[in-house]
Amino acid sequence: MNGIDRRTFIAGTLAQVGSMCLGGPGTVARAAKPGSLTEYRGPNLVLVRFGGGVRRRETIDPDHTFSPFLRHELTRRGVLFSNMEISSEHGVETGHGQGTLNILTGRYDDYQDVEDKFLGARFEAKVPTLFEYLRKQFDIPAHQALIVNGEDRTDEEFYSFSNHHLFGVDYRCSVLSLYRFKCHLLRRQIESGRFHGDDLAQRRQQLKELESLDYRAGADPSQGPRIERFWERWRAHYGDCGFVNPRGDRLLTELAVRAIRQLRPRLMMINYNDPDYVHWGNLSHYTRGVAIIDEGLQRLIACCDGDEAYRDNTLFVIVPDCGRDNNRSMAVPCQHHFNSRSSREIFALLLGPNVTRGRIVDRAVEQIDLAPTIGRLMGFDANFARGDVLEAALA
Repeated sequence: MNGIDRRTFIAGTLAQVGSMCLGGPGTVARAAKPGSLTEYRGPNLVLVRFGGGVRRRETIDPDHTFSPFLRHELTRRGVLFSNMEISSEHGVETGHGQGTLNILTGRYDDYQDVEDKFLGARFEAKVPTLFEYLRKQFDIPAHQALIVNGEDRTDEEFYSFSNHHLFGVDYRCSVLSLYRFKCHLLRRQIESGRFHGDDLAQRRQQLKELESLDYRAGADPSQGPRIERFWERWRAHYGDCGFVNPRGDRLLTELAVRAIRQLRPRLMMINYNDPDYVHWGNLSHYTRGVAIIDEGLQRLIACCDGDEAYRDNTLFVIVPDCGRDNNRSMAVPCQHHFNSRSSREIFALLLGPNVTRGRIVDRAVEQIDLAPTIGRLMGFDANFARGDVLEAALA
């Protein structure tokens, strides 16, 4: 096909057909009318980004793991791909944002920060994310498709939809994060009438600056009544000061568990990131971060196992955003992760309905293989992904 691979040819053909149906390539896809979508009857998905960059040694190596629940318990319930890789092809970067979008889109793309900031990670997906595929085909409201994001990576707040003309904002997911709560809290405080004069003007400007970070939100920056109620319950429990609620990745676990109980998500991605604190210079920051994610996994599994709607009906996909360095000559050998060989060495663990149990697959597979595999398990086609379905995962 003149140098075009089969997957790209098929995806391009589908895009052209869809474009003609929707009125041309410049047409923005509109959300389907209520009641016109299929009811979703497939499994829930909890997609865990074992993030911040981790090595296999401290995660899936049974003799050196700081994540014993993952390695010794969860692997019995699913299939571990111990030799997953991020491609070393030219232009494929191994950053946190890039890895997250690799997982969500099923392809490697060249991403540039939209504001050209040095080390900026404000990227926009060029093809649909898992959230968009699911919500375009099935009747799933935005509050049941969630990203749970960390307070230290606000740039990653906005990976909620792609700029693809057949998908986009109408099929985006919602985001739970400390940043979103701060916006909600300040908005409510202003509405309460507690501020006056210069103080009120200052608070309004502060809210304007916070909301402007989400430059893709549109005219209405609120998150809808269901998530607004979620934040009100969070506020009633933890208060306004921010010194009571958990922080770091423990915050993400708490948000995710509460979301399962209150919002009932069908697809939720949790962007853990504490292992990246190794950049402060101590190896213990990294290993403790790995252990904190492991503790979070235990809570998430226990929460789902104890809930009738999630028990035996929830897929877990656990995968790092990227690996880390193995430079033994450095005082902290795993401090950096950019584009070295070991930064491309990751893993993935899948468990849940229709997934193989108690199997370890050591052949080389790709990070971008996860999106089409998830699509297969959930019942939709990730047509624009370039990865392959991990057939070894399927029971």
